[in-house]
Amino acid sequence: MKDSSSSSLSNWLSGAPKSVFSAYCITAAFGTYFCMYAFRKPFTAATYEDAVWLGIGLKTILVASQTAGYTLSKFIGIKVVSEMPARYRAVSIVAMIAIAELALLLFGLTPAPWNAIWLFVNGLPLGMVFGLVLGFLEGRRVTEALSAGLCASFIISSGFVKSVGRSLILDYSVDPYWMPFLTGLIFVIPLLMFVWMLSQVPPPSAEDEALRSKRVPMLRSDRRQFMRRHAFGLIGLLTMYTLLTLIRSVRDDFAVEIWRDMGVTDEPDVFARSEFWVMIGVILINALAVTIKNNRVAFLSSIGLIGSGFVVVIGAVIGQRAGSLSPMTFMVILGLGMYIPYVAYHTTVFERMFAAFREVGTIGYLMYLADAIGYLGYVAVMVFRNSSSDQFEYLKLLNWLSISVALCSTVITGALAIYYSRVIPKQESLQRASGLVEGT
Repeated sequence: MKDSSSSSLSNWLSGAPKSVFSAYCITAAFGTYFCMYAFRKPFTAATYEDAVWLGIGLKTILVASQTAGYTLSKFIGIKVVSEMPARYRAVSIVAMIAIAELALLLFGLTPAPWNAIWLFVNGLPLGMVFGLVLGFLEGRRVTEALSAGLCASFIISSGFVKSVGRSLILDYSVDPYWMPFLTGLIFVIPLLMFVWMLSQVPPPSAEDEALRSKRVPMLRSDRRQFMRRHAFGLIGLLTMYTLLTLIRSVRDDFAVEIWRDMGVTDEPDVFARSEFWVMIGVILINALAVTIKNNRVAFLSSIGLIGSGFVVVIGAVIGQRAGSLSPMTFMVILGLGMYIPYVAYHTTVFERMFAAFREVGTIGYLMYLADAIGYLGYVAVMVFRNSSSDQFEYLKLLNWLSISVALCSTVITGALAIYYSRVIPKQESLQRASGLVEGT
């Protein structure tokens, strides 16, 4: 239950100027998800070179264990996130992160390699946090801008948290096995503050619902009916998302090797510099979708934006192979081409799909359906990485895979653009069917 001061803040936000409301929501959502990474990623700041099990380095086992838990969490989240009532979201976020922190405590207490099981447990709840945070932002006139701000967190938070963990080890001589738990403790108070801020965000207004669609939990029967109505389009959209997840994972996970193959080995700041410019470009471009009021136009435009991203990917690879792009320029342009469509799914595609068809439900269902399938592809990439030789030419792999995915996805994009342009009702038809005012 909210106390009187909480209710007053929520009521004030309901009538606040759009810019103030947006800034508040972005701060709360960005901060919450940024802090979540302090409970997920800090262990990767250590090398754990002192332990090997069955000839496999402990670091590899730990990463695989957490990824397995995180992947399973995405499948569980299809039900949990889509059925979660709004009033339970905030407390659920805190409870899930508390479980993750307890797992990190047990990770420090349990000897290697058996402590790997606790990273599996750590990943299980954390995979559902994004959907719960997104639930506070969806179904609003400014959802794209709010979601873009949220997505900025997962682009930059991992590196920041790794820096904190590395500092604890090098500057304060913290044991690497206890470093993840202590890193989480550092972020507990900020996390609670940001989650409290999220809990004060009022539900979408009547005008928001008129401009988009009503957002409510989706039960199993609701999800089945939704899938039957949209099966053809969703198969195409989910296929592209899985392919995007695959090439994004290769670029991210093999970054050191890719830069090495391009002759860059002594510039440790290249990772931060390249991702900073990618983040700025991706967030600004995807946030612009909020300026498109017509849901049909916005959804079809998001399909076009996805296709444009793949064209950029093809251009980047051709430029790199021709020797006309420097390593930094290549990685930034390639990153933009990959992340623009990837983030578009989080900000616009599913949001405007619900709104264009006037579907009642939550985009958490589609987001977790996509993530569950996408993370299966990510697991395949991890298996490939752990079985590949150190001498493997990852730049060639990245270029070949990027071109293949981009060409395949461009065909799918074209088919979806034609399909949806025919099946999505004109805005005037939706207004007559829903009783909405002109200009919606």
